[in-house]
Amino acid sequence: MQRKAPRRTRERILETALTLFNTHGEPNVTTAALAEALNISPGNLYYHFRNKDDIVHALFDAFEQDIAPLLQVDGTAQRNAEDLWLFLHLLFETIWRHRFIYRDLNDLMARNRRVRLRMRAILERKTLAARSLCEHLILGGQLRVSPLSADALATNIVVVATGWLAFEYALLGDRMADPSVQAQALSRGAFQVAALAGAYLQGDAAQLFEKLAQAYLPERTIGHGWSPRQR
Repeated sequence: MQRKAPRRTRERILETALTLFNTHGEPNVTTAALAEALNISPGNLYYHFRNKDDIVHALFDAFEQDIAPLLQVDGTAQRNAEDLWLFLHLLFETIWRHRFIYRDLNDLMARNRRVRLRMRAILERKTLAARSLCEHLILGGQLRVSPLSADALATNIVVVATGWLAFEYALLGDRMADPSVQAQALSRGAFQVAALAGAYLQGDAAQLFEKLAQAYLPERTIGHGWSPRQR
């Protein structure tokens, strides 16, 4: 049997940095702590990355590549309420894989001009993608909303999706380390964002929304806990 080639040190650094940043928050992880977790010398770490900002930039590259397919706007494809759910589901999964960016977004953007400029571009593309979805639903007679409100709806979708993890971390704290709590947080986030559009859906789209909501989010938040959805 052919032996699997060992991972290169640079790849190990990025994988470990992503795990530590996601777990503890990027501001709370030093290069010394990262080198210790990797069992390598600080010199070896600096051979691959000059400083922590270089590591952040490399991880942001991976984030951009991950999210780019979701933000492509296709003016020819037909969209419906189910496409909205799929978009949000994939978006929140992508956000979770790179959650250190969203968890410490304001701090990260304040300290790092390059990240600030790149994140602004991503937020603009998110808004365009959300607006495109809304326009498709309007043209298909599934979403009843004025053009002005449609713009506000697209922006609100991006605002809530971008800030949702920070809200969950503030609300749940250390409980967010539990995988089951993480899964619930992602489902709640996707539901809350979809509900912004759900209020304007009509006809079959409104019925589909209710059906998908029941299947996608079988439980709902009440205060800080969870209880079965009323049938």
